[in-house]
Amino acid sequence: MVDRAKPGEQTRTALPGPRQPSLADVAGLAGVSHMTVSRVVNESGPVRPETRERVLAAVQELGYRPNTAARALVTGRSGTLGVVALESNLYGPASTLYGIENAAREAGYGVAICSVTRPGRTSIGDAVESLRRQAVEGIVVIAPHVTAGRALAAAPSDIPLVAVGGGEAAPVPVISVDQYDGARRATEHLLGLGHRTVWHLAGPEDWLEARDRERGWRETLERRGLRVPAVVRGDWSPRSGYEAGRALVGKRGLKAVFSANDQMALGLLRAFTEAGIRVPEDVHVAGFDDVPEAEYFTPPLTTVRQDFIEVGRRTFGLLEERMAGGDAHARHLVPAELVVRESTTPR
Repeated sequence: MVDRAKPGEQTRTALPGPRQPSLADVAGLAGVSHMTVSRVVNESGPVRPETRERVLAAVQELGYRPNTAARALVTGRSGTLGVVALESNLYGPASTLYGIENAAREAGYGVAICSVTRPGRTSIGDAVESLRRQAVEGIVVIAPHVTAGRALAAAPSDIPLVAVGGGEAAPVPVISVDQYDGARRATEHLLGLGHRTVWHLAGPEDWLEARDRERGWRETLERRGLRVPAVVRGDWSPRSGYEAGRALVGKRGLKAVFSANDQMALGLLRAFTEAGIRVPEDVHVAGFDDVPEAEYFTPPLTTVRQDFIEVGRRTFGLLEERMAGGDAHARHLVPAELVVRESTTPR
């Protein structure tokens, strides 16, 4: 078949580039058959250890890269994992995606990412189906949203699937940071500074992480028999934190605030500064996430750190277990760590 230019298009002559080393080149350098090289690179058959070492040395010397499509035909495996991610620039979801990519890459897998703008049942279902058509071996759904968690109930059962977040009711293996315990730690820390209660700047109600952080704060106060102030709610953004801070100014007994994320805490600090409220002299403030900028806030922010690299590692491990026929209802929690900085310096 001859490719023809469409009307108005110019034809282009392909310029020759450097030829990529082939399987036959590796076989020639190693002094073995091309079938032996195929068995080594595809891990598809027995090869003597000394022969394997010779082939791998030739692969490294030539810079040979196996053809993934050809490998899939030989092994029945694509070497690719799929990730369904919420289209977001928020630190938590973005860092979770990075952690998963990093773990998969270290294990030799490629990653195909399908982003959704709204985490509803249809959009997540369409994303999973799109990844299945790409012959991925397993799929991770980053599901911090309530509707995303519900959408997992309709996920197909014929492909291994793991959720990051997704809630207790998710019908698939779930990995998550212990949001509840992180909130408990932050609240206990503030109470340990001598405060009679702690106010809470919460995240959106339809985010599972916001719900768990709010519950950790609330139940910590209730266990101590302390007053639970009315929640002030934001949308994760610094602007919403700023507006919440302005609403909190003048509240009776306002001495300590736990913000559900660091970005809202940033806006809160700005509002307090404008109102002449000093942190930490007048009010103590703690956040959640430990964004890279948190230690450069004014003052540096006490916060709860999430280990996203560990989340990625455990997510990949859980998916490997599921691909091998492991427990479809496994649950794993990654501990959260309290990082104390100047915003909660004892007075």
